[in-house]
Amino acid sequence: MSLIEELEWRGLIQDMTPGTKELFAKEKVRAYIGFDPTADSLHIGSMVPIIILMHIQRHGHVPFALVGGATGMVGDPSGKSKERNLLDDTTLQKNLNGIKKQLSKFLDFDNKDNSAQLVNNYDWFKGMGFLEFIRDVGKHISVNYMMAKDSVKQRFTGDVGISFTEFSYQLIQGYDFYHLFKEKGVKVQMGGSDQWGNITTGVELIRRMDGSEAFAMTSPLVKKADGKKFGKTEQGNIWLDPERTSPYKFYQFWLNTSDDDVKNWIKVFTFLSKEEIDTLITEHEQAPHLRVLQKKLAEQLTILVHSEEDYENAVKASDVLFGKSTKESLQALNEKTILEIFEGVPSYSIKSEELNSEIDITEFLSVNTDIYKSKGEARRALSSNAVAVNQEKVNEQYQISKEDVLNDKFILIRKGKKDYHLVVVSH
Repeated sequence: MSLIEELEWRGLIQDMTPGTKELFAKEKVRAYIGFDPTADSLHIGSMVPIIILMHIQRHGHVPFALVGGATGMVGDPSGKSKERNLLDDTTLQKNLNGIKKQLSKFLDFDNKDNSAQLVNNYDWFKGMGFLEFIRDVGKHISVNYMMAKDSVKQRFTGDVGISFTEFSYQLIQGYDFYHLFKEKGVKVQMGGSDQWGNITTGVELIRRMDGSEAFAMTSPLVKKADGKKFGKTEQGNIWLDPERTSPYKFYQFWLNTSDDDVKNWIKVFTFLSKEEIDTLITEHEQAPHLRVLQKKLAEQLTILVHSEEDYENAVKASDVLFGKSTKESLQALNEKTILEIFEGVPSYSIKSEELNSEIDITEFLSVNTDIYKSKGEARRALSSNAVAVNQEKVNEQYQISKEDVLNDKFILIRKGKKDYHLVVVSH
């Protein structure tokens, strides 16, 4: 498949200006997408533009990633009901550095044939004065043209209104495209469908200021079948930074994709071929309970964003909840992951000195902790083979010792199949 055919098959194209497909077919194209530096990490809402840039590079074209050092100071009104807080210089620089580091994981910046390029629009705006901008750029686009854009129109008719700062955003983004067109030979700007107005302003600005033809392409905004916002959980965003969202939680997010969403998302978010995906969909439809598609989606993305090792650890961590793990695999998990897996389960605290000598299991379950309310209740559970220490079944003769402490901090008790209790050992 050609680039455009592949993007269309994957559901990654919503709108294109005439001639875009032909352009990619006849030459090596330089194309860009902008990233908003509102945080020092991108989140999974940025995965679609990242993946499109990766497809651009894989098909031999030249991807440009623009980080909005200048536009981050202004704020894009597209899809927003109110004006957001503007960023100070220190925060902005921290965010830019974080995003640059992340993008380097996905794009090849050292490929001799079609190296990806990273640009910051602050570099060309920092020396430009306001009067120069409105004289050389502003005069080319009428207010009528700007007001006709949906992003602006919606704010004009809403209760909040729109400031001049945000109103001018499309001109600034349009000038980005003009600058990259003139200085870097970039002919295509891409983005989400909510960016169509801003992107086509750039196409129009290039036509009016230079008399040249440029092109625009947008992708659909990813939405969940149940109408809820993609990329959000009750705890907030799913970040690409492992310090903000652990690889385990990242893996779990994709693993919990609904059957309604997964058939689309496996095309959008992975680089698996059409044949591979068709085979997986057939397998999934024959046995949906095995969640073949969800497991493959979670695997591909966890490896892409984090690493193979992080993926394997996330699988081990997930297995814990289904009783498939062993003491050895539990021991391999770090403290943060253990706390995340058992977030919300009943927990108990004992002092490490209590483990200086062995403790009878019945005593441990009912006196040192109150996992069972009485020794009699604990004995009955033990005699019916219903208690596991660190995922290994134990009987009444078992003695708890320091050998049972995982990571020098935890002992995991399971009652029955899925009733977990976490004992935290304090030093």
